Amino acid sequence: MEENLEKNEKRTCLYDKHVALGAQMSPFGGFVMPIQYVGIAEEHKAVRENVGLFDVSHMGEVTVRGKDAERYVQHIFTNDIAGAPVGKIYYGMMCYEHGGTVDDLLVYKMGENDFFLVINAANIDKDWAWMRQHAEGFDIDLQNRSDDYGQIAVQGPASEQVMETVLGIPCSELAFYTVKTVGDVIVSRTGYTGEDGFEVYATPDYIRTCWDKLIAAGVQPCGLGCRDTLRFEVGLPLYGDELAEDITPLMAGLGIFVKLGKEEFIGKEALAKQKETGVAKKLVGIELADRAIPRHGYTVLKDGQPIGEVTTGYHTISTDKSVCMALIDSQYAALGTELEIQIRKKTFAGKVVKKLFYEKRYKK
Repeated sequence: MEENLEKNEKRTCLYDKHVALGAQMSPFGGFVMPIQYVGIAEEHKAVRENVGLFDVSHMGEVTVRGKDAERYVQHIFTNDIAGAPVGKIYYGMMCYEHGGTVDDLLVYKMGENDFFLVINAANIDKDWAWMRQHAEGFDIDLQNRSDDYGQIAVQGPASEQVMETVLGIPCSELAFYTVKTVGDVIVSRTGYTGEDGFEVYATPDYIRTCWDKLIAAGVQPCGLGCRDTLRFEVGLPLYGDELAEDITPLMAGLGIFVKLGKEEFIGKEALAKQKETGVAKKLVGIELADRAIPRHGYTVLKDGQPIGEVTTGYHTISTDKSVCMALIDSQYAALGTELEIQIRKKTFAGKVVKKLFYEKRYKK
């Protein structure tokens, strides 16, 4: 492992724990991360049926504080946080002027004029530069805290019980998409799996202690392999696949998180125009009649003509179907439309279906 570690690749505070557990490690987002421990299918089922533990310390954290904190976040964020109650979490995007996506992120309202932004690992440097570039004229203290926090995610129907009995963190009163602090520890209830779950942000030492307690209690450690299969089954996007600089939130079907009624935000004009004229391409779900697996980048065809590409595809673990999300020409996006997917040298018949391949089971 040491020989394969590139100089520019980082380790999370739990790296040694993964190696000790025999995890298969691989580069992701500039970090060396666990892909699987006992197998993607087994880890996936642990989260769907019981509880699983993820190292998400590679994610980035940025704090925005000061007199203009809310105004600044409103300026860079597509969702509307005006007058948000303390403890509320919002999902949305940061967009370029042309409407393409800088990143998707979570905004935590920690206090009056105090926000905690959670961004994708692969985008930390890019996002940070973009945030600083657009901070001029705002009376704020903007800090990149990504190296200060470790983070774990406890996911699955038994997650609340495990959080309280194993970690001793009271969390039953936390509603979906809310956050609280316990001393210096930040605890939230969001998740990226379609199941109930929690995130714990704290010092690396505290996160290592939590990890050890959970492993000792028999909680299944889970790698990024099943994190991807889990989020995919419930139609959640991954930046670089379903969102990108040339993929707008409206193309990705995330218009509910783009509040065009807001006074202003970066990219608003372009997105308003796109909504008015309609998107040229749209993200859809496609189900194949065959068991062949459509992978990222494979061509989608209509009557033999290319109309788009697969963004993510799997033979689903929970529902035993070959499905994918794909960005295709909008005129073919209606449910039930028959298409084909080029998989290596063969084409396979498919039809457009909802992107939700498995029902979410969040605690509302």
